[in-house]
Amino acid sequence: MKKFINTIKNIWSIEELRNRILFTLGLILIYRLGSFIVLPGIDPNGLNQNHAQDGLLGLINMFAGGAFSNASIFALGVMPYISASIFMQLAGIIIPQFAKLQKEESGRTKINQYTRYLTIIVTVFQALAYIQYLKQQVGGSIVINPTLFMASTLVVLTAGTLFVMYLGERITEKGIGNGVSLLIMVGILARLPHSLLQEWSAKSDNDQISFFIIEIAFFIAIIIGLVAMTQAIRRIPLTYARRVMGNNAARELSGGSRNFIPLKLNSAGVMPIIFAQALLFVPAMLAGYTSDNGTAQGFLHELSQPTSLWYNVVYAVLVIAFTYFYTALTFNPTEIADNLQRNNSFIPGIHGGQPTADYIGTIMDRITLPGSIFLALAGILPGIATLLGVTQGFASFFGGTSMLIGVGVILDTLQQIESHLLMRHYDGLMKTGRISGII
Repeated sequence: MKKFINTIKNIWSIEELRNRILFTLGLILIYRLGSFIVLPGIDPNGLNQNHAQDGLLGLINMFAGGAFSNASIFALGVMPYISASIFMQLAGIIIPQFAKLQKEESGRTKINQYTRYLTIIVTVFQALAYIQYLKQQVGGSIVINPTLFMASTLVVLTAGTLFVMYLGERITEKGIGNGVSLLIMVGILARLPHSLLQEWSAKSDNDQISFFIIEIAFFIAIIIGLVAMTQAIRRIPLTYARRVMGNNAARELSGGSRNFIPLKLNSAGVMPIIFAQALLFVPAMLAGYTSDNGTAQGFLHELSQPTSLWYNVVYAVLVIAFTYFYTALTFNPTEIADNLQRNNSFIPGIHGGQPTADYIGTIMDRITLPGSIFLALAGILPGIATLLGVTQGFASFFGGTSMLIGVGVILDTLQQIESHLLMRHYDGLMKTGRISGII
């Protein structure tokens, strides 16, 4: 406890770090307040928030911190910006011109500008879809002329998303942590206290207090497991050759300074789970349009139920497949091998060039398998928890997208805080060393 108090004092004593933290908290507060401001022309008493709790709508609502179900001015949150960023990231991998821009400082500035323009386009389309959703779900709660409501809502939703994007960029620039990720994480964790109280109420009414304690113990164990998975890396040792001058000649000597290449166990992050959830929303839509009551509709219905066996099996397979796919898109062993040659370094016992690329690629494939299986298990844990009697709201925190994003963003923010401490010769956040992991 004394160590914790001293760490807080050290953080608060650094003026720059203190200002960054206060600035970040202030912008997060603005974002959360905006999440409860209802769109003009809608009667908040007529909102039915239960329609946006499952499937793709539930995923969007989670990313928006509940603003989607609240019909808030920030209803779309940062989802359009995330969609545009993913598109630009994939374009940088597939299109050579964009790949060249990503390697230059001025090029990255252009890509950021293109991402903002694309965000506006995506926001307009998503806003039009959301307006139609509101008309279906809210109905008579729209208290102004439909045409005027559509025009005003389109403008407000677009401006709201751009403002949230602006808040995220300002947090990244002048605050602490990644701004967009922090806004998503805060929106997700804002639901945790209510879900926890709801679970406590359900268990206390049924005299299942011991079961509630076991749930909390498993919840903590899952968080520890997600932290271990997020931080785990595989170190590939490197040797940097040093040049020794003598007798008017230069010769290369191995055994110079040593370092390593850190390969993350889960390099794809939470993206495979998001892709799998979005894809599994398709069977739910097809089941709604299918009038056949036979085997086809029954199978589609099974794939739309998060607690069904087929849903979880297909979900796990999709997560594993998308993990390999996304890792292959974002991880380039050939580029790493070329950089090693340019920096006059090598992996002991491995020839430079293509053999090094093949060696790194093989290791990455090996560690991606356990990482993808662990990620798939984390993805289906909420469904398993629901089957075991946990309320749906609290079960969503037993792994899945919620806790993966929460754990990843919190660890990233803590690492930035620790860097500020170490730069000023303070102790780090952990007694045994820096926040890191190794397998």
